[in-house]
Amino acid sequence: MSRFEEHPDTQWVGEDAGPIVRPYVLTRGRTEPTSGRFDLITLAVTVRSVSPQEPGLDPECLAIARYCHQPQSVAEIAAHMNLPAGTIRVLLSDLLDQGFIALQEPHSETDMHDERLYRAVLDGLRAL
Repeated sequence: MSRFEEHPDTQWVGEDAGPIVRPYVLTRGRTEPTSGRFDLITLAVTVRSVSPQEPGLDPECLAIARYCHQPQSVAEIAAHMNLPAGTIRVLLSDLLDQGFIALQEPHSETDMHDERLYRAVLDGLRAL
């Protein structure tokens, strides 16, 4: 079991940390997702249950799939896993390819031209 499965908030330091695993090892040297578009605000949600015995599923992918039972952004997943966003994008792509997650793409800019949205943001800033 990985440290992410047991206690996701645990931070190991010093000798307790064990060997350091570089992000490129987790992605097998890949730097780009094979499918999907992963902005920092793209939401990922688990759509199929994941078993620890799933063939070809790394502990980090298993931890991500468990964390995404509620929709989570790429940025939130990266922060939770304490991994670079680029690494998370590749791992999410693997989960997407295997049918474990679904993505919700961010809204396009054309949806952002609603004056009510801007007024709500201004009102919120003024309230601070």
